[in-house]
Amino acid sequence: MSVKEDQIIRELSHYIYEHPDERMALMPVYDAAVDHSRRRACTHEQRCPLIVTGAVVVNEEGSVLCLRNGIRYALAEAEPEDEDDTLSGAALRLLAEQVGVRDVWTQPGTESAFLVDVTKPGHHHYGPRLRAGIRYLFRAHSGAVFPSAIEMGAAAWMPLSEIGTEAVQERVGSLLVGAR
Repeated sequence: MSVKEDQIIRELSHYIYEHPDERMALMPVYDAAVDHSRRRACTHEQRCPLIVTGAVVVNEEGSVLCLRNGIRYALAEAEPEDEDDTLSGAALRLLAEQVGVRDVWTQPGTESAFLVDVTKPGHHHYGPRLRAGIRYLFRAHSGAVFPSAIEMGAAAWMPLSEIGTEAVQERVGSLLVGAR
């Protein structure tokens, strides 16, 4: 079984219900996913929004795990692959493959996507399509990453204030208040 459009539709529906102020920005993504599901194929000539998933992992000090992306660190995100059962599982698979993340958990109340951010073409490295990032929040201890990944610079625990995505800073900051 792989991540299917119906799961994307469920995640987006739930997210839009929880965040109605973001509805207008997310409707093109939602509509394309519904169209894919109904037709069981992409008829958009690869112009439809690209769905990526990401795990935002926060440690006991409130720092966020970032992966080296060229010369800088960034939040990990990737396109779901055929072997992925869920979007959140795809995000965790990436972290496990890249830096050996283990022993993560969800904070109560954050089991579903905590942020869906949309980026216009030309403002991301995925090509000429609208990019929709479905992000999940996880908690972990600092030792959850292979020490060699940190030592070699493949990953780093970054202060929340240094995360380049402002929406992630705001949403994570609001979810962690009183949770540490």
